[in-house]
Amino acid sequence: MAPNAHHVSAHPEAVRVQRGARTGQMIVVSIDSTRLGPALGGCRIRSYPTWQDGLADALRLSAAMTEKAALAGLAHGGGKTVVALDAGSAAEFTGPRRGELLADVADLVESFDGGYLTGPDVGSAPQDMIEIGRGTSRALCRPESAGGSGDSSGPTATGVIASIDAVREHVLGGRPLESLSFSLLGLGHVGALVGEHLAAAGARLVVTDVDTSRRALAERWGATWNEPDEALTADVDVVVPCAVGGFLTPETVPALRCRAIVGAANNQLDADSTADLLHARGICWAPDTVVSAGGIVSAVSREVHGASPDEADLLVRDIGRRLGEVLAAAASRDVPPLHEARRRVRELLDVSA
Repeated sequence: MAPNAHHVSAHPEAVRVQRGARTGQMIVVSIDSTRLGPALGGCRIRSYPTWQDGLADALRLSAAMTEKAALAGLAHGGGKTVVALDAGSAAEFTGPRRGELLADVADLVESFDGGYLTGPDVGSAPQDMIEIGRGTSRALCRPESAGGSGDSSGPTATGVIASIDAVREHVLGGRPLESLSFSLLGLGHVGALVGEHLAAAGARLVVTDVDTSRRALAERWGATWNEPDEALTADVDVVVPCAVGGFLTPETVPALRCRAIVGAANNQLDADSTADLLHARGICWAPDTVVSAGGIVSAVSREVHGASPDEADLLVRDIGRRLGEVLAAAASRDVPPLHEARRRVRELLDVSA
């Protein structure tokens, strides 16, 4: 599958691949689009079988970021940094040579002269943005104590909760949370915050995580703990995926027993065509590019535009309205919400279908 097969833009605007001067590790920055403004996208640091696998990841992820930024109403495009660590070198660069690696990342980010802003992603954290920020002013989400907007988990969870409210309104007849059941896949930072909200509202919860120590949360919430495969196909109103993507496939869709799917996990569909399978089954799939944008909305509004935390929070909660517009338009045309979201992105980017 081509790296951009799922996305609107056919080709990235710019891709730079270089070995870090200090570490010799391969670093990729893909700038998918700057049509709406400077590109946004986090810094992913992990081992790959080859650096070309890291390049493919960067192309795919930067394209998704273009859609996410456009659908969130941001004057930004999409980008991504991928540090494709050599096999076996991960321990070295989580320890004593971490600073050197982040300085190498800063060099490449700075080379775009403001056309690309980075932030935390898989394998990097707000603390790392302090180090990257020593070599470039284009690093977002430093800790609040260092003048940044901090961990994006809270705003991301707020966006998911606002999206769940939109799905309640547009798909579930406005029923209150306490009358609904949810299956929550993944109890990391975002999933745990969403689960806390749903449990406090009295919703019935089924939960799962690959880390069985997270069962303690299930017990606290009075939730049912399932194995991951069972949780996906649980008989609930809404499935809330907050872990890894790629789990919605032609094989899994027929076994689903929910009315809607809305969560923060990225790239939930194995292919665009799976959105049609969900639509044919009457299952509303809320596009993850809309649902999961809370982190970037908060960071950009606070760090680029100087918004207060309260002002940023209002902008994040507006994700619910934006998703609602996509769901309403899709329903009126009897198309999957993905198709309506893509139509809007093409319109915003002035890209012909």
